Amino acid sequence: MRSLIAMLSVAFLFTSCQKTEDVKVVQDLNKQFIDAWNSEDESKIEAMLAEDVDFVQGEIHFSGKSEVADKWVNETIETIEDLRLNVVSSGVDKNMAYEAGTFSVDVKPDAPGQPGGEGEGNFILLWKKGEDGNWKLSYAQLEDLPVEAKM
Repeated sequence: MRSLIAMLSVAFLFTSCQKTEDVKVVQDLNKQFIDAWNSEDESKIEAMLAEDVDFVQGEIHFSGKSEVADKWVNETIETIEDLRLNVVSSGVDKNMAYEAGTFSVDVKPDAPGQPGGEGEGNFILLWKKGEDGNWKLSYAQLEDLPVEAKM
């Protein structure tokens, strides 16, 4: 009986540690992505994209690293600042990791003297591990609300 309890305890501890490590993987991936975005490091973000990445925002859908980099990252990165995530759900297995929840961002003014804005919405970021062991962003979906002007 004692050996059964000991085995169950070890299994529980291993499972708990594994889940903690798994959660840390996806948290680290998203933190690197957000840090690169907030520092406007386009090359770092592009390096994090999978060759077959998809980006979806409402009716907009970009596919492939080149198109996503050009039409999402490069077109948007200088218009917003202080991207923040509030994670509601996350998961990871040996080849895939995701986080989903809400985001908020400060929108820069279109021109000097005009007000900036605040944007928010829902997000999902899906990461896949490549054969080389590196994680790449494979899918990003944003559903945002209309931007509200800051007064």
